[in-house]
Amino acid sequence: MDVLLDLLNSRPLVNGEEQDALGDPAAGRRWAREHGGDGSLAELALLREARDLLRDVVSGHSPPAALSPLLDGVRRVPEFTSDGLRWTVETPPHARLAVEVVLAWAAAEEQLPGRLRPCANDECQLFLLDRSRANRARWCSMAVCGNREKARRHYERTR
Repeated sequence: MDVLLDLLNSRPLVNGEEQDALGDPAAGRRWAREHGGDGSLAELALLREARDLLRDVVSGHSPPAALSPLLDGVRRVPEFTSDGLRWTVETPPHARLAVEVVLAWAAAEEQLPGRLRPCANDECQLFLLDRSRANRARWCSMAVCGNREKARRHYERTR
C-alpha cells in the first residue's frame, strides 16, 4: 500500500506551488524505477492518469468505476507452487505498476474501508491511510498540517 500513497502524494503543494514527481521525464523515470517500474514514457503517462483518477475516486469526486479503463486487458491467472495456490496478474509491461496501484487501492478499500482519505487541511493535496485504532486521523502529518490547523483555530479563538 506504500506505492498507493506514494503515487497519490506525488503531486504535493510546496510553498503554495504544485510539484509533480512524475511531470519531469527524468524524475518520473526515477520515481517509477524506485517503485518497481521500468520508467518508460508510456508507463509514466499511465501512472499520471492512474494518479489523477485515484485522487478523484478517493476524494469522492468520481465513482470507483472510473478506474475501469486502467484494468482493460488485465487477467488474474492461478498458479500452483510448492506453497500452494498463487494468483498472478497478467498485464502489458507498461501498465503493470499502474495496475498494481489500482489493486492496492482495492485492497485498502476492502481491508481498511474509509481509512484512505485526503488530508483535512484545505491547503494540502496529500492523502493519508489512517491506521489508528479510532479511525480519527485527519491530517497527513500532525507535525505540519495538524499543527497549522490547531494554531489557526487557536489564533481565531484568541483574536
